[in-house]
Amino acid sequence: MRLIDGLNEIVGKLVSVVAILFAAIIIFDVVMRYALSEPTRWAFDVSKQMFGFYFVLLGGYALRHNAHVRVDILTETLGDRAHKVVELLGYVIFFFPFTWVFLTRSWEFASRSWAQGEVTYGAIQMPVYPLKMAMCVAAGLLLLQGISEVLKLLFGNQEASR
Repeated sequence: MRLIDGLNEIVGKLVSVVAILFAAIIIFDVVMRYALSEPTRWAFDVSKQMFGFYFVLLGGYALRHNAHVRVDILTETLGDRAHKVVELLGYVIFFFPFTWVFLTRSWEFASRSWAQGEVTYGAIQMPVYPLKMAMCVAAGLLLLQGISEVLKLLFGNQEASR
């Protein structure tokens, strides 16, 4: 559990730097466009891909920190034991099947993109397959974090590595 939690913690902190970079690129582009009347041809495409990395790779980190959207109306009235059972059922019935499909489909998606050497269209042609591979990595990190969360529920140490 600590290894998985630590991995998602490191990935989350590294990826958070991407947010600073894509914000800087957007600010740079706005200044170039409106202050100097010299818009960039690359900033939109680069910042869009960076946001994709940022958004997709933080799923495991968000799950680790209980930051995903939940509907707690039913579970907040349950006792601790019933709450754990509902949480476990949610992981087994919804979470694990979803992440498995996400992992396998994103792998197929990324592999096809890599094999084709897929690039973006527009002002500059950037490779698309790194972002699609990031989706596969994100699915793996999310699946691992789900396993960690289930183990915490089963063995009662939800706060052991937070």
